[in-house]
Amino acid sequence: MKNEPGAEYKMVRGLIRGLDVLQTLNRSDGGGASIAYISEKTGLHRTTIRRLLESLQSEGYVRRSDSDDSYRLCIKVRELSEGFKDEQWISQLVAPLLGDLLQKVVWPTDLCTLDVDAMVIRETTHRFSRLSFHRSMVGRRLPMLFTATGRAYLANCEEQERQQILRLLATRDDEQARMARDAPLVDNLLRKVRHLGYGFNYGDWEPEKKIGAIALPVRRGQSVIACLNLVYIAKAMPVEVAAQRYLPAMKDVVARIEQALMPTPFEDAAG
Repeated sequence: MKNEPGAEYKMVRGLIRGLDVLQTLNRSDGGGASIAYISEKTGLHRTTIRRLLESLQSEGYVRRSDSDDSYRLCIKVRELSEGFKDEQWISQLVAPLLGDLLQKVVWPTDLCTLDVDAMVIRETTHRFSRLSFHRSMVGRRLPMLFTATGRAYLANCEEQERQQILRLLATRDDEQARMARDAPLVDNLLRKVRHLGYGFNYGDWEPEKKIGAIALPVRRGQSVIACLNLVYIAKAMPVEVAAQRYLPAMKDVVARIEQALMPTPFEDAAG
């Protein structure tokens, strides 16, 4: 095992092997596996694995099953991810995927997350796309009812969350508030989004009348945690054409994000 170039210290083999064992357990059905199975997946000797498992058990990260002699993850492993913030998974996971997507679609794309009553751009390829009409986009807030990403989120989030957002929007004194108070209009709009399978905007947002956009929800388990959108000059093509051309590549990126963020078995059990 080689050290990274410029590394000041030697890599700790035991730590790396212990992480391999935890990762193998995490990927196994039910979060548990036998020593033989772990050995097969990691290539480590069974004696080494047993020592690692006993150390992890003594620290409370795994437990040995009394029924089948397998080892299973304990809830304490969740502590290992408690300090991992949204900014980190977005920068480490999403940024490279958006870079790959840019090579296929050329138009700029954004990864947006909900911030109380608006979608906020967290990562973007605007600064790299030759077709971009904006450069400084990270942190920009997008209205829920006038943008593709906001509509995609509202159409796919849980009913309780959707109603909570709409009630909040309705308390304001602006055009979006007036729309939020028109329940039949909003219901029809979101029903259309669900029918099409993507959020859309074709000059519907007054400050960006020249812009068209399509968006997809990103889920972790049953929850919508973000939306991926693609924006373009509206006069270049109708929304239906944009969807036909670019949704397949966008869906591939969404699937890769969701796979990487898939809840572990013990998180599912914890609800």
